[in-house]
Amino acid sequence: MKLRSKGLSLRVRRIGRRHIQTIKQESGESAAIFTRDEWEHPIGSRQPDLDVAHDTAPGPVFGKKVRRGLKPIFETRVRRTVYPIQSGDSEIELTIDKGKVEAGRQSSPLCEVELELKRGEAAELFKLARMLAEEVPVQLGLKSKAERGYALIAGELPEAVKAAPVALTPDCSRQAAFQAIARACLRQLVANQPAMLAGDPEGLHQMRVALRRLRAGVSLFADILLDRQTEEMKTQFKWITQELGPARELDVFIERVVRPVADGKPNGPGVAVLADDLKRRRGEAFARACAAVDSTRFRSLVLDTACWIEAGDWTCSPDDLTRLLREQPIVDAAADELRRRWKKILKAGAQLGELDPQRRHKMRIQAKKLRHASEFFGGAFPGKKATRRRKGFVAGLEKLQDALGDLNDIAVHEGLSEQIVDAQDASSDQREGRAKKAFAAGRLSGREEARIASVLKDAERAYLAFAEAKPFWP
Repeated sequence: MKLRSKGLSLRVRRIGRRHIQTIKQESGESAAIFTRDEWEHPIGSRQPDLDVAHDTAPGPVFGKKVRRGLKPIFETRVRRTVYPIQSGDSEIELTIDKGKVEAGRQSSPLCEVELELKRGEAAELFKLARMLAEEVPVQLGLKSKAERGYALIAGELPEAVKAAPVALTPDCSRQAAFQAIARACLRQLVANQPAMLAGDPEGLHQMRVALRRLRAGVSLFADILLDRQTEEMKTQFKWITQELGPARELDVFIERVVRPVADGKPNGPGVAVLADDLKRRRGEAFARACAAVDSTRFRSLVLDTACWIEAGDWTCSPDDLTRLLREQPIVDAAADELRRRWKKILKAGAQLGELDPQRRHKMRIQAKKLRHASEFFGGAFPGKKATRRRKGFVAGLEKLQDALGDLNDIAVHEGLSEQIVDAQDASSDQREGRAKKAFAAGRLSGREEARIASVLKDAERAYLAFAEAKPFWP
């Protein structure tokens, strides 16, 4: 497990009478999807030969203590079929692995298709991936065989996955920066699909976080994403966001508003009826969200997003200005973008107490995008001082965003209450239940409205504290 903790796996593969030792390491870019560092050596038997790995990057990990404790813990048995494919001027290797991962008495089936670009254009590789997806229900996979084996041993169930840091450097291009950001968001989106389909509400929440971050990234790089394909992708992102939204809104409403009252003694007439109705509505909304995430449209969205990130039209626009913007170092562009968005929030926040709910909501969105930008662009401004200032800046933004989000939740909850009251009930018993629900919903709405003044003061205090934060960019 020590190798796993360092993102390493050691494998000895038998091919006929030959044995190949492979050490794999997750890419230095924490959000990588399509690449892993890999070192292969032919060896004389099924026993690992770590001497041949001495001069590789992970070589120092294999000290005497690790070598003494090294033992096989799972085995992958697969039948591998390799097809060389010529697509235009590109050479692609299509590999099909079918078999299972075994760890003692436990096993898990495995069926993978891997596409490797040997020569040529990445666009051809994704074109082939889409052709496959039209024939069979393939989907983008994130877990390696080693990760499957480790999970099998530990009996790990699908868990929600939070956003991974984005590794940027000051001199990387804006194109490379956006690709790193978008890969991180796509990885988080796909990684949370199993947890969500297993019924974990946090998995759904993290999928929505991934989509918000991705849409924020698109906004931050809008000047190099001026093509029709990007507009089509934005439409798809909006679709899946809307499919996930109702279930999450009901989760928050039930947890923060209804449950504290329902758990109270006495909880008042109609609260139990309202809670049951909301539970039913939440179940329907979650089922709708799962159906969307398990659909052919979502699988296509994931593949199309991967293609758009790596080889989309925006990456090869012939326009000279757009090309220059893509090649521009991220550090200057990031500083300009952060400064512009920071000033907008300072201006809006100075009038926070006078803003109506719609304008407060707009300010909340601005704060959220600035927070995402601050997290994305951290690597572009290295150094202890910049890092310290960025942490304080983001912490202030989080408090402001939380307070503004609380105000927005109150408005959303009011709308949910109105929907419940306006729902048509046919029978007399249902009409009586509706009256009880209306009473309970009115009571909850009153409690929420009573919070507005207090939450608004919290937001004003958070804004004043944030306004004192120093920018971490030059």
